[in-house]
Amino acid sequence: MEKNRSRIIKDAIGKIVLYLASGISVMTLVVIIGFVFVKGLPGINLNFLTRDWQDKTTFVKVELVNIEDTGLADSYIASLGAYVKKDAEGNYSITKLQKDSPLIDAKNLKGDAYEVKADDVITKVVATNAKDLTLEDLNKELNDAAMNGETLKLKVTRPGGGIKPMIVSTLYIILLSLAIAAPIGILSALYLTEYAKKGKILGLIQFAIQMLAGIPSIIYGLFGMLVFVQMFKMQYSILAGALTLSILLLPTIISTTSEALKAIPKGYRESSLGLGATKLQTNFKVVLPNALPGILVAIILSIGRIVGESAALIWTAGTIAQIPSSLTGNTASAATLTTKLYQILKEEGDVATACSIAVIIILLIWSLNLLSKWITKRFTVKN
Repeated sequence: MEKNRSRIIKDAIGKIVLYLASGISVMTLVVIIGFVFVKGLPGINLNFLTRDWQDKTTFVKVELVNIEDTGLADSYIASLGAYVKKDAEGNYSITKLQKDSPLIDAKNLKGDAYEVKADDVITKVVATNAKDLTLEDLNKELNDAAMNGETLKLKVTRPGGGIKPMIVSTLYIILLSLAIAAPIGILSALYLTEYAKKGKILGLIQFAIQMLAGIPSIIYGLFGMLVFVQMFKMQYSILAGALTLSILLLPTIISTTSEALKAIPKGYRESSLGLGATKLQTNFKVVLPNALPGILVAIILSIGRIVGESAALIWTAGTIAQIPSSLTGNTASAATLTTKLYQILKEEGDVATACSIAVIIILLIWSLNLLSKWITKRFTVKN
């Protein structure tokens, strides 16, 4: 009787400990995610997702529309075909453009087309600061210039504060890293599973893969900086970052793909070989296609690793918030979402903006996890 009572008490204590541990885990996750979303969601809007990070100031030349009516209606500048309003600094922000607005066909000082858009700010008209002009004076000056057939020079600022460069840079890094790591990782897994003979060499290779998986990412960043950035003179660039991340991803891709290949029944191989196919044909036309769900999961997990990586990219891809226009060189340095988050939080202390970027990262990783589960479930049911 006492033994049964003691067993019941132990079972009850065990359940309490399990429930308590699970509750602490869930509550910790809820608190962290909740804090990030509460701080970050208010800052997420279309401008935040589509604008560049830095303000962009450009001098443009505009062929004004010649009109007879110089009147002012609802902040409408007829010669520009645009509605404007005073912003907090006293400049004129464009709120709406007509379809035939000459601002759409504006050109910069080099003569290249530069389309002025809604939300752009006019800060200077010829040599006069826009903040020194009343709306009536601005309208009159522009209309007078239009009637005289003048080409007017405006100083236009496009507001920043958006994460578009980081989103684009993150996508570039993902594509480049997978293009390098996926073929190498999949073929390495195929060799280790289908061709390598059991022995010391195979054991050494598997040990090396396990070691690579356990190395902190900052070590990869240090290696990438010394080898790709300095030795190969790639400078801070998306190519240097992608090469560094491809090495970091190899253990994940090799291990996950190897498990997927091992799960393919031996009967598939034997049937293919029995029909006269070579081993190479069997591997590429039978084994790999049937292991595709596991390979896809490996790739999706790798994308999640790339999105969440910062330490290896700070020293290789750089932290400049720009869309890279080349693979190497001064125009190739680019900040991803995570590196920009780190920089904002460390150097500027802007918690709200950092949390807004964190929300985008969390949603992206969450979507990748759902995609991974969906692929696994679909292929499992199909097979």
